[in-house]
Amino acid sequence: MKRKRKKHSAEFKAKVALEAIKVEETLQQLASRYGVHPAMITRWKRELVENAPEVFGKGAKAEKDIQAQIEGLYRQIGQLKVERDFLAKRVGF
Repeated sequence: MKRKRKKHSAEFKAKVALEAIKVEETLQQLASRYGVHPAMITRWKRELVENAPEVFGKGAKAEKDIQAQIEGLYRQIGQLKVERDFLAKRVGF
């Protein structure tokens, strides 16, 4: 009989990985406490350490994306004003 794979949430993975980084308990102890294989804890820990710089860099990237979106919207507003004025002249308002 096949066992269903467990899908762990990102919050759970982060919690377990942080516990592993603290090194207050061995991987075996953490694995038995959280019910996961020690290899999974090691993988989650490695992913956390590798992706840590992205966590702190997202603010600057998000700010650039928002600024680009605002500029695009201002361009669109300008274009719509020009079209409105053109059409108003054609109709005679």
